[in-house]
Amino acid sequence: MPQKISRTDAEWRAQLSDLAYKVTRKHGTERAFTHDDFPKAPGVFRCICCGAPLFEQGDKFDSGTGWPSFTRPIDGDAVGEQVDRSLFMKRTEVHCAACDAHLGHVFPDGPAPTGLRYCINGVALDFAPEGETQS
Repeated sequence: MPQKISRTDAEWRAQLSDLAYKVTRKHGTERAFTHDDFPKAPGVFRCICCGAPLFEQGDKFDSGTGWPSFTRPIDGDAVGEQVDRSLFMKRTEVHCAACDAHLGHVFPDGPAPTGLRYCINGVALDFAPEGETQS
């Protein structure tokens, strides 16, 4: 399990852009097709809030939804899940296991090998090319 990271609301606001704060700390959603311009190079997608490694480039795929999509997290402890009953539906929300940042949702309509689609807000991610150390 990753070590838990805790900050005050004021600290999160000071660290994040307005949109990143709204999405990650207030469970918002960015508009589709506005933030999936990440490099195609090998690397790791990290949490924008705490830098925890979440997803690998090799597990990213084009779902056509307008949000970055992945078949699985980098490891089973990287993201947590909880039931989301907002918007008059039942979905599974995913969040960073280290800092509880809202990332997006997971759906059972993805490709092999998992059959899952982790649909993630791009503003919740920071891409680190292979070989780059965490800042």
